[in-house]
Amino acid sequence: MSRARILYLAHRIPYPPDKGDKIRSWRTVEHLAERFDVDLAAFVDEPADFQHEDHLRRVCASVALVPLDRRAATLRSALGFLTGEPLTLPFYRDARMRRAVMTARAKGPVAEMAFSSSMAPYLDGAAAPSIIDLCDADSAKWAEYAKRKRWPMSGVYAREGRLLERVETAFINRAGAAFAITEEEADLLGSRDGVEKPVHWFANGVDANYFAPDAVAPQGARIDAVFVGAMDYWANVDAVRWFAAEVWPLVRQSIEDATFVVVGSKPDALVLALQGRQGITVTGRVEDVRPYLAAAKIVVAPMRIARGIQNKVLEAMAAGKAVVATPAALEGIDATIGAEAIAAASPDTFARACVRLIEDRASADAIGRAARSRILDDYQWAAQFKRLDAALEALIAGRAFT
Repeated sequence: MSRARILYLAHRIPYPPDKGDKIRSWRTVEHLAERFDVDLAAFVDEPADFQHEDHLRRVCASVALVPLDRRAATLRSALGFLTGEPLTLPFYRDARMRRAVMTARAKGPVAEMAFSSSMAPYLDGAAAPSIIDLCDADSAKWAEYAKRKRWPMSGVYAREGRLLERVETAFINRAGAAFAITEEEADLLGSRDGVEKPVHWFANGVDANYFAPDAVAPQGARIDAVFVGAMDYWANVDAVRWFAAEVWPLVRQSIEDATFVVVGSKPDALVLALQGRQGITVTGRVEDVRPYLAAAKIVVAPMRIARGIQNKVLEAMAAGKAVVATPAALEGIDATIGAEAIAAASPDTFARACVRLIEDRASADAIGRAARSRILDDYQWAAQFKRLDAALEALIAGRAFT
């Protein structure tokens, strides 16, 4: 017996799940595929990721992958300055994606789902109920970037934040249901002028078995503190540079030979420049981050700009590690501060927390155990998807989801 179909749209190929957005989209696709035939349409911005098409086809009923040429997309996005629209929309406007959507619609999906504001325009014209997973409030992210960038980029980012806020509101109103990644992000999106319906949320989960403390052997070298994240993402670059400049020298005053390892793909020149300074190692891309987590005495998440949930924090907690993080990096994570994670805002308090936990292994281990318990209790994917399942059930049955 054939199953009902769902069309799922993503601005980036969901597999491999090696970035925050891809983790969420991949887990959503996997979950939907348990009950539906999923027709996936996604952009591919890294040519090497086409090698994963066969894996996607084993999970999805059909897969349409559209290459995204960033140079051409950037040129398209500049048209937004002439049309008065946010630059995000023309960046992802592509006739090939539109054709892929129409092909999938011809198969009669019972629902359509788009990941992020980037893909929401492709829901226009849907005959089936639609769901948009905005994940984070992208408009608020651009507004934060504007505060930390110099002119002229500060002006560009501020403009993007203003204009994208308007279209996010329109997307929410047109969709059958809209979701964010945290209750806080949902409240932010849903409280804006002009929003006519509630914004719902489901958090990210984490594979607690994959990130179990004893899942892999520790990496061989000594690691006192580790940061894990894609290092071509500006918020991660900003976090590592701030930590290296403002916090780490204070740690080294107390622990002269302390080591800090930055693990993540595509480190930019500013991050690579940290290599070899004050016990800092920059690895670049690694096949598996878990040996580095296993070896580290603590994990740091010194984010100054953060939206939604930081997967890097969830994964570190699942691995049983004590996490020292800025308050921004812990937003949206229901952890008991002081017992399950350490929050520190200023360089001095951040450094003191790092030193204490690097030197006091019993305290660090206790926080790590409590952190993993929190993950096991509250951050399993199946539990998080219950709200999405309820929305699908209602919309497919022709009922409003409120």
